[in-house]
Amino acid sequence: MENNGVTRAGFVSVVGRPNVGKSTLVNRLVGQKVAITSDKPQTTRNRILAVVNRPGAQLLLFDTPGIHKASHKLNQRMVDTAVKTLDQVELVLWLVGADEEYGPGERHVRDVLKSCGKPVMLGLNKIDKLAKPKLLPIIDLYRGLMDFVEIVPVSALTGENAELLAERLIAQLPESPPLYPDDFLTDQPERFFVAEMVREQILRQTREEIPYSAAVLIDSFHEEEGLVRIQATLLVERDGQKAILIGKGGSMLKSIGTAARREIEAFLGTKIFLGLFVKVRGGWREDPAALSQIGLGGKD
Repeated sequence: MENNGVTRAGFVSVVGRPNVGKSTLVNRLVGQKVAITSDKPQTTRNRILAVVNRPGAQLLLFDTPGIHKASHKLNQRMVDTAVKTLDQVELVLWLVGADEEYGPGERHVRDVLKSCGKPVMLGLNKIDKLAKPKLLPIIDLYRGLMDFVEIVPVSALTGENAELLAERLIAQLPESPPLYPDDFLTDQPERFFVAEMVREQILRQTREEIPYSAAVLIDSFHEEEGLVRIQATLLVERDGQKAILIGKGGSMLKSIGTAARREIEAFLGTKIFLGLFVKVRGGWREDPAALSQIGLGGKD
């Protein structure tokens, strides 16, 4: 990408319904994993700043929870977190699944974006899942919904058009020197990513209501010579969920811990000891104190 000596930098909020590929896209553009992913909706619970450095440009992406009609206080806080980022950015990237029909969920996101007053670019994600001729009517449909600065078809999974999307986003940013050092990746602390890597394995290895009823709290994080000792509590809401999470003879908890430990060791670049404990805390998704513990504080 030619920049003709111009430096651009600015913030972009990546928003959309749950499970449209926002975190996968952010990871793709950054070039490494900064957000956990799974095939389950509402995987992302917190706002994550990810820094994308390109020649002559610094693209600052907010990966956000999916915008949806919330039922639990947890989900309300997640949606509030996503919406609040709209006040902090120069541009919004609305990501939709090109393989899904336009419906009430997308209409709700559109209404939120229409009222935010920020320029919006549309990213038509998951184009790897449908034939190219089917794209044109989808583009025409969305073009009639809002005045987009641009519409870019993309596949976060395969990387098709990902760099094109980055270029188009950067072109919309103001002229500015870099806002963060070159080696700055994210504003979240190591403890946050450790908790997320454990939660990612819960998402991947459990089913039914467990992924949505579980949270991970880091109780201790001690660095020693060549080793980091981490103790974490897995919160669930009912005894039956605790039993499933532990598994027969502790098999599920061991499997989650083993897989998470590999991810965390690669992330921290050192050996770790990971101790996991499961605790029942009824109604934690409605408890402001518990939500604050997982980084979703807010006014009620």
